Amino acid sequence: MEHVSTSQTSPLPFLKGHGTENDFVIVPDPDNALELPASTVARLCDRRAGIGGDGLLRVVRSAAHPEAEHMAGEAEWFMDYRNADGSVAEMCGNGVRVFARYLQHAGHIDAGDVSVATRGGIKKAHLAKAVPGSGVAGDITVCMGRALLPEDGVTVSVGGRSWPARNVNMGNPHAVAFVEELDHAGDLLSVPPFTPASVYPDGVNVEFVVDRGEHHVAMRVHERGSGETRSCGTGACAVAVAAARRDGLDPAVTGAPVTYTVDLPGGRLRITERPDGEIEMTGPAVIVAEGMINPVLLETVTA
Repeated sequence: MEHVSTSQTSPLPFLKGHGTENDFVIVPDPDNALELPASTVARLCDRRAGIGGDGLLRVVRSAAHPEAEHMAGEAEWFMDYRNADGSVAEMCGNGVRVFARYLQHAGHIDAGDVSVATRGGIKKAHLAKAVPGSGVAGDITVCMGRALLPEDGVTVSVGGRSWPARNVNMGNPHAVAFVEELDHAGDLLSVPPFTPASVYPDGVNVEFVVDRGEHHVAMRVHERGSGETRSCGTGACAVAVAAARRDGLDPAVTGAPVTYTVDLPGGRLRITERPDGEIEMTGPAVIVAEGMINPVLLETVTA
C-alpha cells in the first residue's frame, strides 16, 4: 500500500480522549495510509508543543495492517498504540477502552460487544448503555486476558528505600511493589531503579501500591516510555492480581471470582479475575475533543 508522507499539506484529523485521565491522541487512519514515525508521535504527544497525551492511538482496519491482518476475521479494527516517546507498545488497557469509545463515537459500533485487535492479541470489550437521562456514557469492560506470573522478581529502590516487586505480565511487563506510603515512590520522573536488570531487558512498568481497605488498593505507576501517568489499565490488572496472591486468593484454586477496587490518581477501576484466569477491567472512557492537526506540526518533525 502506498503511504502518505507526514509532510502532507492537508490538516490531519484527530480526537482527544481519556480513560481515568490516562489520555491519548487518537488518529483515525482506516486504510493504513499514514506513516507516523516516532519523532512525529512524540511531538503530537508533547503537552507544550503538541496536542498532549500519554500515548497515541492510531485507528486502522485490521485487514489493512500487516501486523493485524491475521486477526481481521475476529476483529475489524486494530489499535496501533504508541507510547508518548513514540515507541511501539504491545497493549494499553485504558487505551482499549478509549479506542472502543472512539469506535462508538464515530458510529462504527453501538453499545454492546466489540473485539479490538492489538499487538497483545485480540481484546474483547463491552460498552454498557448510558443511564437514561444521565447524559453520561456507560462504563466499558475490557477482557484483558490472563496474567502470567514469572517466578523471577526484582527489587525496586527509591530514595534509599527498597521493596521486593512481583513480576506480572499482562501482555506487557509489570513490577508491583507494596509500599507504606505512595509518596515513597518519589517523583517518578525517571525509571525507578530495579535489580537484577536482566529480568526486564526491554524495560518495565513499575507500580507502587498501598492498601485502602478489604480488596481495595491505591497505586501510582511509572509507565515504560511515558513516565508517571494518571492511570494504567494493564498496571491496575497487574496490581489486582499481585494483591490477590499476596492475600492468598487464587480464583483458579477457590473456583470463585475475586474483584479488587483500584484507585489511581485519575480515577477508579474495578478489576475482576475469574476462575478461568480471564481478567476484566471496568471503568469510564471519554472523548473530550476533536479537530485538525496543523500540517506544519508534522513537517517540523519529519526526518
